[in-house]
Amino acid sequence: MRIDVGRTFDDIMIGDSIAISGCCLTVVGIYDNVLAFDAGQETWSRTIMRNWVTGTKVNFERALKVGDRLGGHYVTGHVDGVGKLFSRSDDADWSTFVFSADEKLMKQMVSKGSITIDGVSLTLVEVTNSTFSVALIPHTLDVTSLGELNEGEPVNLETDVLAKYVERQLEWKSQS
Repeated sequence: MRIDVGRTFDDIMIGDSIAISGCCLTVVGIYDNVLAFDAGQETWSRTIMRNWVTGTKVNFERALKVGDRLGGHYVTGHVDGVGKLFSRSDDADWSTFVFSADEKLMKQMVSKGSITIDGVSLTLVEVTNSTFSVALIPHTLDVTSLGELNEGEPVNLETDVLAKYVERQLEWKSQS
């Protein structure tokens, strides 16, 4: 897969990890402002990459380096599954998006917790058994692919890493 990232980066090298719409991929080729990646079956099955066509807008983020300032939520770039934009309410410059997701992912969400949608780390507003909402500020709508999302479109989701560990420990405890 080749992605035009819009400009040339002097510090990106083959082997670097880059999150493309929330999916951590390894750079396998560099051609000026185009980066090449390989994606295996696991990636294709868990993400919306299979839906991408030439011209699809994606979010691009480099991996955090040890010692860098952490200015957001803990995210890994490991997509847990796909959700869908259920409804969108635009109010002047702000927007509230409601997404639907599989029950397995919904169990790992809590109001005021974190969710990553297409690689954009956000705070959950309301969470039900089948939907969750996020509030998007004008900056996020302008500089990410989320501003162009329409109802019914799929997105990559990564739930909170701490919730996954807690869930796994509770499963182990209930089995013993």
